[in-house]
Amino acid sequence: MSDALDNSIYISDKAKVKVQQLMNDAGVGSDASYFLRVSVVGGGCSGLSYKLDFDNEQKPMDQVFEDNGLKLVTDLKSFLYLVNTTLDFSDGLNGKGFYFSNPNASRTCGCGESFAV
Repeated sequence: MSDALDNSIYISDKAKVKVQQLMNDAGVGSDASYFLRVSVVGGGCSGLSYKLDFDNEQKPMDQVFEDNGLKLVTDLKSFLYLVNTTLDFSDGLNGKGFYFSNPNASRTCGCGESFAV
């Protein structure tokens, strides 16, 4: 276990490349005011689901992080579930898409899109 974890949110190289590609596709890639909003919402087969959006408006209680050259923002409530979580991306045969490596999750569902604590 690394001592480098300092209560943040992280993004892998593969996920960063995919996020930048999607931001460019959405026409906001060259606008420095946009960032990736990561949040946790109720739902999914395990009770909580992850949500990703592009946003350009920070709210007063937002937690702001920068990892791997990308700005990541989450609301305070979601951050309690996301401490030291890494956003990753897989394009392999076993599944394509974003997934979260969350040390706080006590269980996850088979699809990897929801979790419980």
